[in-house]
Amino acid sequence: MATIEELKHKIATAKDLNSVVKTMKAVAAVSIRQYEKAVESLTEYDRTLEIGLQILLRNQPEILLKQSSTVDGRIGIIVFGSDWGMCGQFNERVVEYIQENQENWSINADDCFILALGSRVCDRLEATGHKCEACFTLPSSIGKITSTIQEMVLILETWRQQNQVNRIIVIYNRILNGATYNSTGLQIFPLNFQWLKKLHQQQWRSNSLPTFTMNKDKLAAALFRQYFFVSLYRACAESLKSEHSSRLAAMQMAEKNIAERLTKLNMEFNHQRQTIITEELFDIVSGFEALTD
Repeated sequence: MATIEELKHKIATAKDLNSVVKTMKAVAAVSIRQYEKAVESLTEYDRTLEIGLQILLRNQPEILLKQSSTVDGRIGIIVFGSDWGMCGQFNERVVEYIQENQENWSINADDCFILALGSRVCDRLEATGHKCEACFTLPSSIGKITSTIQEMVLILETWRQQNQVNRIIVIYNRILNGATYNSTGLQIFPLNFQWLKKLHQQQWRSNSLPTFTMNKDKLAAALFRQYFFVSLYRACAESLKSEHSSRLAAMQMAEKNIAERLTKLNMEFNHQRQTIITEELFDIVSGFEALTD
């Protein structure tokens, strides 16, 4: 049985840990809202990009439609994970999702290029036999997402031009409802043919005829880069939101367990203290009776 001093130390440790958990809960809750706003801010930017693609489709549809039909060749995979722990099975789910869909995507180790965001998911991937061509540290704030995504876009352009990567898939965890998230895969290249066709048939909202003056190939390349940027930015923000939601749920469970542990320790401490007081009273009574006799 633990002594009074040992119980005091355990109670103090549990209280310190509880304060840390509460702080992490608050940070996670604030971060979730920030990343929600980041995703919402992409709406207008995304609309502008669609207008650019619509203009190119109306004037030079063969450029985009030709790219959307390319399905063979090497594949590039962008994986979003985490750098920090205490977020449940966050990284394990992403790696399991890749393993489950490996055959569907026809992933061959020699023709696959993987770029990972998060040291923990990178370690998980390499442990399952997947080689990471590059590993980025996750942005620590909203402001740092842009620079990180821009570096990734440059790598994707290099893969397309120098390594003949004709398919690019983004894999990340996405919030479904509340704190529930699920791994998902999004093919950002080649572009979805049905989406382009729908965009091509969409009615132009102005009486002015859409056109462009710059070189069509340069315009298409610029639109591709912006499309990659928007898709990766959204995936990064949603992945970070999912990570903090998972961490928030983990901290809520930890807080509940700590509260139960504290209750148990306090009961044990009170019982131990009462036992000691009772023993001391017995000693006093016994001593008094001995003196009286």
